[in-house]
Amino acid sequence: MEHITLLLAIVVVTALVFDFTNGFHDTANAMATTISTGALKPKTAVAMSAVLNLIGAFLSVEVAKTISGGIVNEDGLRTEVIFAALVGAILWNLLTWLVGLPSSSSHALFGGLIGAAVMSAGWSSINGGTVVTKVLLPAIAAPVVAGLAAMLATRLTYRINRNVTDPNQLKSTAKGYRAGQIASAGLVSLAHGTNDAQKTMGIITLALVTSGVLAPGSNPPMWVIVSAGVAIALGTYLGGWRIIRTMGSGLTDLKPPQGFAAQTSAATVILASSHLGFSLSTTQSCSGAVMGAGLGRKGGVVRWSTATRMFVAWGLTLPAAGLVGAAAEFLTKQGTWGIAVTAILLIGGSFAIWLASRRQPVDHTNVNDSAAADEPQGVVTTAMAAVQPPPAGVPAAGLMTTIAAPASAPDDPARPPAKV
Repeated sequence: MEHITLLLAIVVVTALVFDFTNGFHDTANAMATTISTGALKPKTAVAMSAVLNLIGAFLSVEVAKTISGGIVNEDGLRTEVIFAALVGAILWNLLTWLVGLPSSSSHALFGGLIGAAVMSAGWSSINGGTVVTKVLLPAIAAPVVAGLAAMLATRLTYRINRNVTDPNQLKSTAKGYRAGQIASAGLVSLAHGTNDAQKTMGIITLALVTSGVLAPGSNPPMWVIVSAGVAIALGTYLGGWRIIRTMGSGLTDLKPPQGFAAQTSAATVILASSHLGFSLSTTQSCSGAVMGAGLGRKGGVVRWSTATRMFVAWGLTLPAAGLVGAAAEFLTKQGTWGIAVTAILLIGGSFAIWLASRRQPVDHTNVNDSAAADEPQGVVTTAMAAVQPPPAGVPAAGLMTTIAAPASAPDDPARPPAKV
């Protein structure tokens, strides 16, 4: 292993802490729909995701090279800047985890890095073209593409199975979709490890370059790849249950065919972007796919109040993490005492957020409780409820007889047959 100074060691450890938070923050990307539809038990799902995240970390280094040598200019960049950037990313990750919002860990990292670099060396230290083409544009395109693909896949799935009415066929179809959902969830986990673990590899590699340990443009050393993969796998195994609840049932109610369509679409987008070196947000891709799958089923709805809060968090992530990163860099520029104060603030802030989370704990035992139980109804939902006809078989006021409800063919291939 290369010669490591004390400051560089602190930065490496902080980067691995960020990787750990990235793991439990983004577990929902792969496993939320699998858990919410009952395809896998919660603990089994996160264990499977952790293993595949670790494997995915070894598949590519293209995204790592984008971060270590693309977003900011390496020349003249100080190691303290990397530390300040990580402080902003970690605190934003923990804050959004506390409120259960699936924001982007990737953009938190980019925002912290950009804010700290600007505070240290000015706007000239940022490669604006790379930020636009490999961060901002994919951030806009990824959820849209994944959402459209999931919506079309969901509609196609239900259309293919619209004439399936035999009880045995319905049961077999449901099992098939659950098996497909498990496979597609594994693919998302693999894609997440391939894309997100590389971001920490890129940050550590950037710190090694700024400390003079590695030459500019170097690939991540093997110990960096291994440590980043292990850190994100451990974080994934803990499970970010708060965000899993939001992704699994807070945005929309998913059936196994929808879960399969959403996860397959998201995995395709993430793996394609990793191959091209686009450092997109896996959170935004998976969230877009979940909403698309919700809209693709006839009668499906998206809880737009929850989605709106999520969109706001997405928009705030870059600037908020950037401001925290800039403030942390302002402190680290003051010397050793500033670095110490920044570290104390990071530890204190993280501990305070953890204490706040203990007031209403969410874990594998209650993750499938409805996240929308306290969700206020929107205008459209209220209006639809106002004109909803009375249930079949219940006489309306002033009528002497009732009209039986007509039989309808099931439009959900995963729905079990009605008992006679």
